[in-house]
Amino acid sequence: MSNLAWTRVLNFVVVAALLSGSRAAAANGVEADFEAGVVAASRNDVRLPGAGGSALSLVDDLSAPATPVFRLRAGFRLADRHLITALYAPLRLNATGVLARDATFGGQTYAAGSSLLGVYRFDSYRLTYRYSFLRNQTLEVSAGLTGKIRDAEISLYGAQTARKTNTGFVPLLNFHLEWRPGGGAFGVVLDADALAAPQGRAEDILLAATWAMSDAVALRLGYRTVEGGADNDEVYNFTWLHYAVGGVELRF
Repeated sequence: MSNLAWTRVLNFVVVAALLSGSRAAAANGVEADFEAGVVAASRNDVRLPGAGGSALSLVDDLSAPATPVFRLRAGFRLADRHLITALYAPLRLNATGVLARDATFGGQTYAAGSSLLGVYRFDSYRLTYRYSFLRNQTLEVSAGLTGKIRDAEISLYGAQTARKTNTGFVPLLNFHLEWRPGGGAFGVVLDADALAAPQGRAEDILLAATWAMSDAVALRLGYRTVEGGADNDEVYNFTWLHYAVGGVELRF
């Protein structure tokens, strides 16, 4: 993301926060959420094809530095307990290095000593419905369903280029817990999209401290982890990502 794009996004968040700061939260209304931070992978194992390619780690065989990330969420709350949100969460990790051994990937052969660039892209688009079983000034407990569209790519660039893309739908379960002791300004939030199946698994979990500046503006700082992958004849990929993130939530 360019510096100009980052500046525009941050300007939008600041202006929206100022405009919404004097408004009280309502049973019906628009909610917006912006999150930014850095992400690093402790695991990113790939094999292409899944049945026959060489096992390659974009963490151990190549080097992948921590990368800036962001995500945007917008939604509408109806009758206090019903919330529908849409999420855009792009992700691209680059890994570089010199291959220590011969490897095959996507039908191409890469010799030991080859300088490589590995690209892991996993853009996520999600639509979530969540129902609050309990929601008051102190505690919110909610659960629902998420429909996720993944737009993924794993590529390897060297003397040859191999590239695998995949776009698909993934259903997930959503869970949200928010606690503000005594109804005060400070609290914690746990939010998760997750599901496991024979074809693979996916988890996206946030644990963060929160600060409600007003009924309309809340800040958070915390840790997000994303883990999962798939193992089939076409591709093998399992990834574990770790995020340090900050965010702002606005209610109009």
